Amino acid sequence: MKLIFALGMLILFPAIEASAQEAPAPPKVSEIMAQQQMRHIKLWFAGHAGNWPLADYELDALEDGFDDLNQQFGGDTVKNAVGAPIAALEKAIEAKDRAVFTGAFDKLTAGCNNCHHLLDHAFIVIQRPTLLPYSDQFFATPK
Repeated sequence: MKLIFALGMLILFPAIEASAQEAPAPPKVSEIMAQQQMRHIKLWFAGHAGNWPLADYELDALEDGFDDLNQQFGGDTVKNAVGAPIAALEKAIEAKDRAVFTGAFDKLTAGCNNCHHLLDHAFIVIQRPTLLPYSDQFFATPK
């Protein structure tokens, strides 16, 4: 019985070790950017509606995505492009100030476009959203 167990372990151990060493592949830049675009849209509509908790949530998600992009690219390219606008958005959300939010959001959008230029993707131009593609989500502050 001990011999069968030992043989079984010899067969299984390399497979267990190999699977433990395989790290999941990082998400593709295109996948991260698709999520960033969704978050950018939702951030706009949340802030425009004055739903500050939702705006804060979407901004946090955007920051996570930008961190993921910095890891993919190495260095601080993305942080340098959008860091200041994100800080301004955090303050606007905390102050619940739509006018400041709007200006900071437009600066974030410009930062995204500047980053696209730096990374030779100037053909990707982001703008302030004009249409809400998420008709299944309520953006006004719940009562």
